[in-house]
Amino acid sequence: SASKSRPGCLLSWIFCSALLPVNFKCDEALASPLAHTAFTSSSVFSSGYAPGYAKLNRRGGAGGWSPLDSDHYQWLQVDLGSRKQVSAIATQGRYSSSDWTTRYRLLYSDTGRNWKPYHQDGNIWAFSGNSNSESAVRHELQQGIVARFLRLVPLDWSEEGRIGLRIEVYGCSYWAGVINFDGQGVISYRFKVKKMKIIKDVIALRFKTSESEGVILHGEGQQGDYITLELSKAKLLLQINLGSNQYGSILGHTSVTTGSLLDDSHWHSVVIERYRRNVNFTLDRHTQHFRTNGEFDHLDLDYELSFGGMPYSGKPVGGGRKNFKGCMESINYNGDNITDLARRKKLDTSSFRNLSFSCVETHTFPVFFNATSFLQLPGRANHNTISVSFQFRTWNPDGLLLFSNLDDGTLEISLEESKVVVHINVTRTTSNNRVDLSSGSGLNDGQWHAIRLVAKENFAMLTIDGEEASAVRSTSPLTITTGGTYHLGGRRQVNDTLFPPSQRSFQGCMQAILVDDQPADMHAVEKGTVGAFENVSLDMCAIIDRCMPNHCEHGGRCKQTWDGFSCTCDGTGYTGATCHTSIYEPSCEAYKHLGRSSETYWIDPDGSGPLGPFKVNCNMTEDKVWTTVMNNLPPRTTVTGSSRERRTVLQVNYSASMDQVTAITTSAEKCEQQIAYSCRMSRLLNTPDGTPYTWWVGRGSEKHFYWGGSLPGIQKCACGIDRNCTDPKYDCNCDADNKQWREDSGLLVNKEHLPVSQVAVGDTNRPGSEAKLTVGPLRCQGDNNYWNAASFTTPSSYLHFATFQGETSADISFYFKTSAPYGVFLENLGNTDFIRLELKSPKVVSFSFDVGNGPVELTVHSDTPLNDDQWHRVMAERNVKEAVLQLDQTYRASQLAPAQGHTRLELFSQLYVGAAGGQRGFLGCIRALRMNGITLDLDERAKVTPGVKPGCQGHCTSFGMYCRNGGKCVEKYNGYLCDCTATAYDGPFCTRDVGGFFEAGTLVKYNFMPEAVAGASRDTKIVTHQLTPHEVNLTKEEVAFSFSTSSAPAILMYVSSKTQDYLAVVLRQNGSLQVRYNLGGLREAFAIDVDQRNLANGQPHSINMSRVDRSITIQLDHYPPVSYTLPDASDTQFNLVKTLFLGKVFETGHIDPVLIERYNTPGFVGCLSRVQFNGVAPLKSALRTAAQAQGKLVESNCGASPLTIPPMSAATDPWRLDKTDAEFPFNEERVIPDGVNRDSAIIGGIIAVVIFTILCTLVFLIRYMFRHKGTYHTNEAKGSGESAGESADTAIIGTDNPETIDESKKEWFI
Repeated sequence: SASKSRPGCLLSWIFCSALLPVNFKCDEALASPLAHTAFTSSSVFSSGYAPGYAKLNRRGGAGGWSPLDSDHYQWLQVDLGSRKQVSAIATQGRYSSSDWTTRYRLLYSDTGRNWKPYHQDGNIWAFSGNSNSESAVRHELQQGIVARFLRLVPLDWSEEGRIGLRIEVYGCSYWAGVINFDGQGVISYRFKVKKMKIIKDVIALRFKTSESEGVILHGEGQQGDYITLELSKAKLLLQINLGSNQYGSILGHTSVTTGSLLDDSHWHSVVIERYRRNVNFTLDRHTQHFRTNGEFDHLDLDYELSFGGMPYSGKPVGGGRKNFKGCMESINYNGDNITDLARRKKLDTSSFRNLSFSCVETHTFPVFFNATSFLQLPGRANHNTISVSFQFRTWNPDGLLLFSNLDDGTLEISLEESKVVVHINVTRTTSNNRVDLSSGSGLNDGQWHAIRLVAKENFAMLTIDGEEASAVRSTSPLTITTGGTYHLGGRRQVNDTLFPPSQRSFQGCMQAILVDDQPADMHAVEKGTVGAFENVSLDMCAIIDRCMPNHCEHGGRCKQTWDGFSCTCDGTGYTGATCHTSIYEPSCEAYKHLGRSSETYWIDPDGSGPLGPFKVNCNMTEDKVWTTVMNNLPPRTTVTGSSRERRTVLQVNYSASMDQVTAITTSAEKCEQQIAYSCRMSRLLNTPDGTPYTWWVGRGSEKHFYWGGSLPGIQKCACGIDRNCTDPKYDCNCDADNKQWREDSGLLVNKEHLPVSQVAVGDTNRPGSEAKLTVGPLRCQGDNNYWNAASFTTPSSYLHFATFQGETSADISFYFKTSAPYGVFLENLGNTDFIRLELKSPKVVSFSFDVGNGPVELTVHSDTPLNDDQWHRVMAERNVKEAVLQLDQTYRASQLAPAQGHTRLELFSQLYVGAAGGQRGFLGCIRALRMNGITLDLDERAKVTPGVKPGCQGHCTSFGMYCRNGGKCVEKYNGYLCDCTATAYDGPFCTRDVGGFFEAGTLVKYNFMPEAVAGASRDTKIVTHQLTPHEVNLTKEEVAFSFSTSSAPAILMYVSSKTQDYLAVVLRQNGSLQVRYNLGGLREAFAIDVDQRNLANGQPHSINMSRVDRSITIQLDHYPPVSYTLPDASDTQFNLVKTLFLGKVFETGHIDPVLIERYNTPGFVGCLSRVQFNGVAPLKSALRTAAQAQGKLVESNCGASPLTIPPMSAATDPWRLDKTDAEFPFNEERVIPDGVNRDSAIIGGIIAVVIFTILCTLVFLIRYMFRHKGTYHTNEAKGSGESAGESADTAIIGTDNPETIDESKKEWFI
């Protein structure tokens, strides 16, 4: 695989200078100058193959090193003589042979003991070696290392031959002053002055320890400031406080944790860089950036800074904090070399008993087990006591720690569900003894844990981590005779019925092993003179914390086992293997185009970016989408007691953070915010010296001196712009300083300045002066990111952008539309790394990339061609765990990342959109291209690029299906809208019924033929529609409407003609529906009694009717359609159609006398909705044109279509928000609890009936006396209280009418 270059020294210059002198290339050959004796190995094939011959390009001896056996236990070791900085390594096969090494590991150490494997990309790295005996393969070390001893462990070798190796190590000399801390001594660095106010700090040091706790440095001041760097549970904890105040309103304490497993007795480097409140905290090249809490910038320290523990002079801050025990080197504090000062006795080191400037090594001997390992150790045989103890560390919750065959039974110590469990089973001829002990919890946390087990006659005790108090004891009957052999970490698989085959072997490390009170001699085990082992790595612990650094994003929780990690994303609002991708749409606009209606939604404007999701109100209107963000300032907030010297500042907080709100305003087409100032003797803007009394603060904490209705830079109010202020001398109503209440209000519309975050009021402190302030919600319209598109018109055209930065996680999403069979959507190249998305063929989309492990390609196959000129959505994601490609939410392909290998995607070319290096260019449109949460501005870039046009036409091909009920889809530059003019509906998708409330005498008259309109009643609404001749004589009609009423008889619809032909839909006296057709040829009209039930029951009913020649089909509500046939004698042409009436007939020509007598008075009273006749919507036309008569026809949805199914319950509706929505003041409905007290209900009911009777009497009296006075508001369908349960509809609809009206009517009505 391709070697990855090591990034340059990113740390502060102080620390770097300890590693790399300035402008010095650390690339000397370190191995070739060494003596023969510096090379050692596990074994030698023969004297000519000695390790001393293993120098690159040398031909001495047999031309390189080869071991006696080619297996996984061999190694070649180099002693560099002193600690060196190592930057690269190169290997070669044995000269002129078929022996070489194809894969190897690199271990390093300061002492030739306690080896550490080289890590890269979160794994123990396996280097690729040679494929022949001559060519050298060199690898740069991404993480430069400092070591004296290096060990190469071959993993794979030549199939034709055996292991053969020649090596070279590249680097340079390294020197650093070391101080050994014994856990007692502390170095005090005294400041030159007693009190220090420090604005900038750079602290750098390297440490190594086998302890998991200890204070590395500490400083504090009497004002409460402090800085502490300490080890806690083998993690590094930085605590810093730049100051809190005594009221508790400013809390400065900040703590940040990084790293883990730092008690591994290996060197770790730390750099802390602080400037004011900004801190870079770097551990082993992994940097965390953070800002300290509070509002202060200076670190106020007194007297001293102590290294290695808490100061002896200072007051005890942390009770029981341990001092650091281990070694430190290259300690630098703000340019002072602390190690050098201590060596020259310039610092106080009096607390040390014996100050040593060399590192005292710990003498542990760790053993590393993987899934197939075991270690066999001898103990005492035929003894009556078992005594074993050891330490272990692991991430797995289960595993066999120790197993032994007793003389007459078994002993087993294992980890089960992260507890230690001991089973002792003794089988005798007379009795069976079994002892089970269990102790501890959470022991798979990667820390060292100590186990001690003692078992003897009738007694067993298990102690975890040396806590005698919580030791578990057993006094069950027990007789023990030891077997003398112990297996640790697993067991050689032999046919042994006593061994539980289900038990997982242990993966992890052990050390400090004592068997039968004797420390295990691991050196003898290594030489092969004692015990036995298999697949065990001796003298090293290769444990890795895969959750550090944490690859789970957006607050996802990381869980790990020995082999891998997983992320739990619950409750974060994100999904995917690393919680990278948002589960919410980026804007209200996106929800609208998924066909959603107005509602409260979660949105995430930057997708996988750092901003979290938040709730907004989405209002989908016919052609616009409004996003509303509420704030917490109550309307008309009273302000008193403020002056220009001491202004009252009102904070305006929103239901989203300022960054989240800014994301909305940035992408919106336009934004507005209402602001109103009501005043009495309180001036607003006008001041003698130019700075206004009152100002507001917008985005970016900028002050603004203009008011609602005015524009930036114009210090006026709306009335000053319109020149209609109460006092023409001033530009605001309030500036006239009147004693009456005045108001200045208007919309702020400059979206770069919004939202309003503060208002500073400055003139309410005089007697009699007061003001009330209102800041409305922020309303933004549209989402430019969603429609940001470019059209690629030639195959060679492309757009280029800056290099894509997506090293460990990358996500790309966009919409495309094309009629071409193939094309590259985008591509970005690196040295060998690359990332590419393309349409491979009409049905295949491909996502390919290479992060250094070779190219990977994911493809999804669509069932239908994708070059259908419709919008398709592509989403691709690649992270350290997996790669995913998704098409249209339907097709998905994913592939896991390899367990070992490179994980960083390193690109450096520009990002090309629309082609790949001029090959296989894409033809068509790409829209809403978003990469790692950032939308690329295709539109802007396309304006200056030949062969690419900004924007894209043709949205209706994809979104036209959302326009319902005959609505027409109309193209817009940035989207589409549904044109509902030819339908009886309106709303964004033509789904909202248009209806009206009719009073007695109200009618709608719709003329199909023009005529002079004379004598029309003032309650009439007249609309004219010019018909072409073939429309005048009809052979088919389509009629649809819904109605609700409580009074019969009534004419619902009447269509007249210039002949005697007519069509009528009427309610008879008993409330049943009748349709009457008179097309000529019959003595009297052909009447169809559609239904015998009373439909005048106050419930909505719908009717759909169609006639073609003689056949008539009528459907009432949700019942099955019924067919009728006109008699043979009847004509089939409806001749010379003239006028359509709704509610009442007022016709000058011929009219059926039966209709007039029986049904026409007093006229229809109730609601009609969505009236359609042959593609004409007469009621909607009447409501929408200006010729309204006396306001008697009021628009209302009270006659809306009946429900045929109950509304979806909130629990099953996936788009309904959860019950936690009460946190924002969006929906003001009150919920009445079910469990109302029954007695109260009965008493209340009686009282209600009495009051209702009295009210009814009063209303009838008032109605009789004042017949045309007053208005009323209702939120109920008319007459829903009457004739309950009369028909099946009532049962289906229930009393919960989902539609409400809130209209004003002239006349009382019950």
